Amino acid sequence: MKHLTRRQFNRAVVGASAALAAAGRSSAASSKPLRAGWIGTGAQGGHDIRNFLQGCENVELAALADVLPERVQGARRHARNVKNAKGKVTAGEDDCYLGFDAYKKVMEREDIDLVILTTPPGFRPQMVEAAVDAGKHLFFEKPAAVDAPGVRRIIAAGEKAKRKGLSIVVGTQQRRMPHYVELIRRVHAGQIGDIVAAQAYWHWGYQNWHFSPRDPKWSDVEWQIRCWPYFTWLSGDHVVEQHCHNLDIINWAVGTHPEKCMARGGRQARTGEHYGNIYDHFSGELTYPGGVRLASFSSQIAGATGLVGERLVGTKGQTWSDRGRCIIKGENEWTYEGPRHDGGQKQFQDLCHAIRTGEPVNEARQIAESTLVAIMVRMGAYTGRALSWKWAMEGSKEDLSPEKPLDINGDLPVRPVRIPGKTKLT
Repeated sequence: MKHLTRRQFNRAVVGASAALAAAGRSSAASSKPLRAGWIGTGAQGGHDIRNFLQGCENVELAALADVLPERVQGARRHARNVKNAKGKVTAGEDDCYLGFDAYKKVMEREDIDLVILTTPPGFRPQMVEAAVDAGKHLFFEKPAAVDAPGVRRIIAAGEKAKRKGLSIVVGTQQRRMPHYVELIRRVHAGQIGDIVAAQAYWHWGYQNWHFSPRDPKWSDVEWQIRCWPYFTWLSGDHVVEQHCHNLDIINWAVGTHPEKCMARGGRQARTGEHYGNIYDHFSGELTYPGGVRLASFSSQIAGATGLVGERLVGTKGQTWSDRGRCIIKGENEWTYEGPRHDGGQKQFQDLCHAIRTGEPVNEARQIAESTLVAIMVRMGAYTGRALSWKWAMEGSKEDLSPEKPLDINGDLPVRPVRIPGKTKLT
């Protein structure tokens, strides 16, 4: 101490005081339950809320919102029955909100610390913006949006969240699975050499996933909300809603996004009007910097062979990864044999930790870019046209949102199925 100047001594005192104050804030924050609002109480949301309640200590589910009355009440009962989550659901009848503006009522509440957004992705950009404007930390499911304007809104909201010190965690749980984390670490360490090519697959042998025959009593809007994966304005098509997981892994491994896309697709197994206006298969070639080419394949066809995973091809070997295993073949043979979990609880644990420590995490741009890759495949397949990342990110004006405000009892004509070569790239 005798060697310190007065200025150095003062700096040390100030630094120590700030550290003690931060520790005091962290301790106080840890003692106070983090109160969550859950918006979009469907099947995926039920899975996420279970992970939140089971995986996180000192949390409460304090509010719920949806457009369908039986969904929100059923979700509250589901949450109360989650194993090992007793006492964590404090939402009562008055804390359940209905309607297309119900999310605003949750975000207006000062007692809500974080928001869990699990609505269909067509609603995501406006709700992420609202959460950030309201000063809420948030978790939201993938994909980030259904069109390029929505992607730009997510990126802007993410930047605003950074300025406000808010945390954003997204539902790309593979980035938290131990076997994926170790595989990508090894890839980045050069164990397969330079990446020269890749393949990504989401071939799913389910044709009627999340499908309900239309009840004659349902309006156009209610039908489309209940069967949201089959309508592009709500889901982005299955290549965006599902395949973005695989494309996110490729972006992670390569370290950036592609520069160009050429794609094709169609609708052969699901042809009736009751299947909305999405395709049932896509294929695409995406070119990354340095000439790395990704072959992308996705489908939802009953009776067809299923395959979900990713392959990276390098100058020293290649990888295979899926939700069950990760391996390397070549000069550095390796098979993951360590601990495993699905990443579902870890994503909420990371969010709560970031909030309590005051050290924000922000995954908005990451998921926005992976989403745009999938959107490029869809746009290329729908139109038959090649397109660039720069044009999609900066120039595309394709806005899939309905042209008028939604009414759960209202009319909403289904837009025609896109035809390559005739549908314009916008």
